[in-house]
Amino acid sequence: MQPEIILRNPRYGVGIVGVLATWWVGLFIGIILSFVGLIHKNASQMFRVTIKSLALTLLIALTVGCMGLLYGHFVLIDNIPNWYYPMNLIDIDHFIMVGSMHNFSYLGGLIGLIAAIVYSIRKAKTQNKNLGK
Repeated sequence: MQPEIILRNPRYGVGIVGVLATWWVGLFIGIILSFVGLIHKNASQMFRVTIKSLALTLLIALTVGCMGLLYGHFVLIDNIPNWYYPMNLIDIDHFIMVGSMHNFSYLGGLIGLIAAIVYSIRKAKTQNKNLGK
């Protein structure tokens, strides 16, 4: 068993774990939205719509993640899930809440990605209609 790292501010450790657990999702979303952005007529439109698509994805993931935090607080704490719990866990309630938020955030990323793809395609269609007039 590896020794525990003790930090002056445990939030730094939480942030590091969060980044290590989710960086690949952002990469996956960014690659997909970049390819979807290629449907736009010029670089300016592609950049503007893709940035808005990324912001939409982030907003949805954040919202659904917060919903997961609330779900963890109001539902899972009273119905403790069958998860792995570290032996030296001090605060099981907050562990469950953050675990729920983490899981919901993945779902939010997927929902956000789908919404962003739909947004980008609709913007391309309206831009193409405006060019045809």
